[in-house]
Amino acid sequence: MNLKITPIPAFQDNYIWLLEPGGSNRVSVVDPGDAQPVLAVLEERQLALDTILVTHHHADHTGGIEALLQRFPGTQVYGPADSTTRSITRPLHDGDPLSLCRHDFTVLTVPGHTLDHIAYYSPDAGPGGSGVLFCGDTLFAAGCGRLFEGTAEVMYSSLSRLAALPVDTRIYCAHEYTLANLQFSLAVEPENKDTAQRLEADSRARAAGLPTLPSTLGLELRTNPFLRCHTEVIQRSVRERMLSERSGERTGNHSELEIFAHLRQWKDTFAA
Repeated sequence: MNLKITPIPAFQDNYIWLLEPGGSNRVSVVDPGDAQPVLAVLEERQLALDTILVTHHHADHTGGIEALLQRFPGTQVYGPADSTTRSITRPLHDGDPLSLCRHDFTVLTVPGHTLDHIAYYSPDAGPGGSGVLFCGDTLFAAGCGRLFEGTAEVMYSSLSRLAALPVDTRIYCAHEYTLANLQFSLAVEPENKDTAQRLEADSRARAAGLPTLPSTLGLELRTNPFLRCHTEVIQRSVRERMLSERSGERTGNHSELEIFAHLRQWKDTFAA
């Protein structure tokens, strides 16, 4: 039976993911930075919290845990083994298996945004037996997380690992950054018709008050520049920007990692 996954909006642009197994009112949530919207949904739908999943230690992903534990004592808190989040009751390492809402998941370490960042992957919990990935702030729709603690090399390795998952994997990231990310994607790759079509469709969704998530890995591979650093079009675009910044100085050839690093720096200063 497919896992029912629902976004609970929090703060300005966070999503706390609610996971419901069929035939049970015991549910899980991913990255509850704020307890109040979670408690409101649980009360309205008469659900009981069973498990909390944490991807990394930032407060907008962990700030609601203590209040949820007060309301639902005994709730298990899964999270990175090397995290500073004190409420974690089951520390997780790379490759650890876990059973969640009647589905099997595997823990993937994906540092870069933070050094303790992990993701949760199930190969068959999505519609039609597709995979699902809860990736926090590592991979975004049409983007990736800022490098607050890790290096470009560490983040690129993490993204490459996620890019190798099956293309039908559904991507559940933690922020509604899609439209801004797509605007940057078009600045990098203006001739990408898939990106233009995605921006149009997602703009309509947001105008209607709907989330742009989940994405799919296949769509990310076509439209997310951070997963396309191996392509000639992205490499050419980044080299041209580097050439412009260096006032005509020749930049030569660059590795995919160097292209990614410059692309991330470009995004950090990008204004649509």
